[in-house]
Amino acid sequence: MEEAKLRHLKSVSLAIRQDIVRMVSEAGSGHPGGSLSIADIVTVLFFDVMKHDPADHCWDGRDRFILSKGHACPAVYAALAESGYFPKDELLTLRKMGSRLQGHPDMRKLPGLEASTGSLGQGLSIASGIALAMKMDKKPNRVFCIMGDGELDEGQIWEAAMTAAHYRLDNLCGIVDRNGLQIDGNTDEVKTLEPLSDKWRSFGWNVIEVDGHNLRELSDAMNRFRHTHFRPTVIIAHTIKGKGVSFMENQVGWHGKAPSPEQAKAALQELSQEVI
Repeated sequence: MEEAKLRHLKSVSLAIRQDIVRMVSEAGSGHPGGSLSIADIVTVLFFDVMKHDPADHCWDGRDRFILSKGHACPAVYAALAESGYFPKDELLTLRKMGSRLQGHPDMRKLPGLEASTGSLGQGLSIASGIALAMKMDKKPNRVFCIMGDGELDEGQIWEAAMTAAHYRLDNLCGIVDRNGLQIDGNTDEVKTLEPLSDKWRSFGWNVIEVDGHNLRELSDAMNRFRHTHFRPTVIIAHTIKGKGVSFMENQVGWHGKAPSPEQAKAALQELSQEVI
């Protein structure tokens, strides 16, 4: 990746993090921790890897993106606005009455969304169904699906993993936001996930592990998956919950709590000092 492209992606991910803080603080509710942890992943998807067109969000040639962990939608809303799907000033209507920006994604209201999600465990099934349909229609489109690591406690994830491997869906890329925390605490204390890579491999998936905040690694992994044939790929992205805001990082209490105006001001000041 060229340095100019890397600097651009860093500036976008920073803008997305700032928007997440503003949105959730203005709403007075939401999920900042898991939104901040996927900001870099979403940046690379929307601004480097995926084919999509904000001017024609129903373009048949677009890649499909499913946010299975729907509570982290502020990150996706920020990316959609940054891409030009809707005006950025609309971001501050998050979770307000009549807003298109619901607390979980609603594909009926907002362009750029492929599915209404938020009931955990369902996103990979949706993504697998879309990927299978693309295969049957002999279309080259790729399908990406972000899952939370706590979400992997859901049995439906593993049913979908079996289905995707059975149908050899090499156009499907799952991405696990492996930040180690879920609403009830440490993921491995709630329900042990490890050895996570081996689990996915045993289900017939190609597994890539990356630093989920390293833009180069994310880009390389998402582009490498295209060269894997006859099986789906999962990228296990090791991330930090609340990444970018020091008092939120690795703190489970910020899973679903909005910062106060004073906390938001401090967070935005810290983010403004980040070097691109």
